[in-house]
Amino acid sequence: MIEGGVNTFAVLPVKRPGGAKSRMAGAMDEERRIALVEAMLGDVLEALDGSRLLFGTIVVTGDETAAGLARAHGCEVVDDPDDGGHSEAALVGIAAARDHGAERVLLVPGDCPLINPREVDRLLGSVPERFVAIVPDRHGTGTNALLLSPADAIEPAFGEGSAQRHLSLAREAGVPAGLEELPSLALDLDTPADIIALQTKLESGIRGAKNTARVLDA
Repeated sequence: MIEGGVNTFAVLPVKRPGGAKSRMAGAMDEERRIALVEAMLGDVLEALDGSRLLFGTIVVTGDETAAGLARAHGCEVVDDPDDGGHSEAALVGIAAARDHGAERVLLVPGDCPLINPREVDRLLGSVPERFVAIVPDRHGTGTNALLLSPADAIEPAFGEGSAQRHLSLAREAGVPAGLEELPSLALDLDTPADIIALQTKLESGIRGAKNTARVLDA
């Protein structure tokens, strides 16, 4: 990360691994699910390290392992003792980013291991000063990343159908908004079908997700 341009922070809300990815319970045991969550977080943090337009990254978590990994990457860690919902944790991270003078905030999940720093920088470098950019998931309904410019443009509201919900919130707030397709952020791993989709992409030659691939091949 280097300084320059608009002061932009990435914010990652990270749940405790033991309670994460419950929809994969039938496909892998708890130990492997925890390893997968930690591997995906490592891949995301490594990608954000490669961004040239982020001033810093804030990880909101109540998990000691995730916090240690975040600090190893030079991130600020904000404690989330209640391990609340994604939107609530995002608000905590946004407040911390604004304390650091953030003009924009990029909300990123910890489960998109193919994230590419060049795509992140293209997004950060292309949106206008006042804008809400919604990066949809591969189904086009959820939100896999959310760029808020300014940082308090809207309150995030993740969950089912959140892509259209974020567009509506921006419209109500009078802030221009749009869907921004970022292929490397389209795939988040929540279900066994998502794992198959990731493995297919890796087999086709797409680079990335090295930590996640190591866990899945184990």
